[in-house]
Amino acid sequence: MKKIGKQVLFIPACGKNTRNGEGSFIRLKNGNIMFGYTEFMGDSREDEENAGISAVFSYDDGENWTEKRTLFEKSENSVNIMSLSFLRMNNGDVGAFYIEKNTDGTDKLLFTRSADEGENWSSPINCLDCLDIQDYYVLNNDRVIKLKNGRILFAASRHTVHTDSADFPPGEVCFFFSDDDGKSWKKASTELKCPFKNDPNGFQEPGLFEMNDGILWCYIRTGLGFQFQSFSYDNGETWSAPEPNTFFSSPCSPMLVKNCKNLTVAVFNPIPEHILRDDDEEFWGRTPYTLAVSTDNGKTFRRENLFYIEDDLNNGYCYPAIFESEDYFLVAYYHSNNTACCLNSTKIIKIMYDEIL
Repeated sequence: MKKIGKQVLFIPACGKNTRNGEGSFIRLKNGNIMFGYTEFMGDSREDEENAGISAVFSYDDGENWTEKRTLFEKSENSVNIMSLSFLRMNNGDVGAFYIEKNTDGTDKLLFTRSADEGENWSSPINCLDCLDIQDYYVLNNDRVIKLKNGRILFAASRHTVHTDSADFPPGEVCFFFSDDDGKSWKKASTELKCPFKNDPNGFQEPGLFEMNDGILWCYIRTGLGFQFQSFSYDNGETWSAPEPNTFFSSPCSPMLVKNCKNLTVAVFNPIPEHILRDDDEEFWGRTPYTLAVSTDNGKTFRRENLFYIEDDLNNGYCYPAIFESEDYFLVAYYHSNNTACCLNSTKIIKIMYDEIL
């Protein structure tokens, strides 16, 4: 299988900067590219460590990048902010979505917008204010989409914390949407639950993709050896019964699907954990890293259109972001950087379309 892409940026974790990743791209109106990512500062790589969101910029289509600058800082009462998604809003603003972890356990999914291409930002609103009970919701990086009808939509994994169990509860997928360009948010009626009640992971870290015919595809991280999937035919209001997608064999790791020019690309870890593999357990099976290409808008993926992004099994890779441009696309992701943990450094590669055609 062919290996593709060239490295254009590597942001290593070092010292008290224990982790860099979970980012998102956006093209600014002056043509420059902004890449925002979570920068963890502290003594560990845990999700509860101190973190803010930084950004770097490219003025030459991803070939070179500026030094970082702070984009968002956590509030005084929060543990951290993390897991960024950029989106060009209907009115032309730059939208930014991220998780705020708070000391009292009431995590938020915050949305803010900028009318001047990221120089200044509005006061953030909590997209979860539409809920009566604040459970633990996970919205992963680079996951918010805008439908052809203008609806803003994302899928989040809910982990019910109001239980007597000391274990982290399995995930269930919920859908949130805005029909007024992010001013207010509603929760869709359908929730997706894993059909296997004894599965400790449940449905985690979902993503969304809109096909040309308006059908919505939700793909879901599981610990069952495959990505699971569900479909909506009414702009995300209701969803079909979840089922495994047997093409996307996978460990318990997130996938990302986006349109790039006239192709649809999926970035994922293709090989599930099994008894014949001898991987470092810290990688959680997240190696190698693969790109699948669909020529029919995501309806089918074929083995002959698989490519390696990373083929070094001594490192782990996860939490991708994808940026589409005219002659190329960029993929950013966590890279273990020759350590025992894949939640480490950020790598950005540039892939020319002629590499995969």
